[in-house]
Amino acid sequence: MMFVDSHVNLHGEKFSGDLSEVMIRSVEANVSAMLNICCNIKDMAAVLEVADMAENMWASVGTHPHDAKDNPNISASDICAFTDHPKVIGIGETGLDFHYNYSDRDAQLFNFQAHIEAVRDSGLPLIIHTRNADDDMEEILTREMAKGEFKALLHCYTSGERLARAAAELGCYFSMSGIITFKNAHDVREIASWIPEDRIMIETDCPYLAPVPHRGQRCEPSMVPLVADKLAEIRGWSLEETAIKTTNAFYTFFDKAVRPEIEAQA
Repeated sequence: MMFVDSHVNLHGEKFSGDLSEVMIRSVEANVSAMLNICCNIKDMAAVLEVADMAENMWASVGTHPHDAKDNPNISASDICAFTDHPKVIGIGETGLDFHYNYSDRDAQLFNFQAHIEAVRDSGLPLIIHTRNADDDMEEILTREMAKGEFKALLHCYTSGERLARAAAELGCYFSMSGIITFKNAHDVREIASWIPEDRIMIETDCPYLAPVPHRGQRCEPSMVPLVADKLAEIRGWSLEETAIKTTNAFYTFFDKAVRPEIEAQA
């Protein structure tokens, strides 16, 4: 039984001292693939360095809405400069975050639009962060999909039901993190119970959001089976079914990623 962690952040200082051991533990936990996420385009060298550590490690390219202020003039061509790299399989993480507002609204909107244009230019799928921006996110996705559909993933979904239903109708994918194990995350679990079963992934978003019983600790990919176990409980699936469905969703969405033969035959 193998799992895919669709969203990790392994190139930061929190893993600088023991990354090799973290990678070993992920193998021992039956994590067959991971996607290392770029949150600032200036960090792409570090992101790719981690991706090159293992055959089953992939990378994205983009700038997080928190860091939009650092790239005020970012263009689709700036992003697409990295998309020919064989390890780069997605665009993002990008989107809108009006909870912290580390970057102002206009900078975030400009940044997000540049990433959507990069998706159209490259053909790679979009990885979206959205927080306290449900109305804007729904409006943008609806408008842009009307111009021509593209693959979009709402990662670590914690937003509202209305946005979830609108995004599901538009064909978007969703990923669930350790938050679904948190005691008070009733609304997130409710959404996880009905989103399309062929468009659900799992993730750790490590080093953040460690699932119960590790909440408060540094999260790492070896914990993603705990997310799978909770999703299985929510959906009424076996753990094996959950592993298969979430893995299939990953490779369907990130279709540039090469799936190991042993999994493709399973």
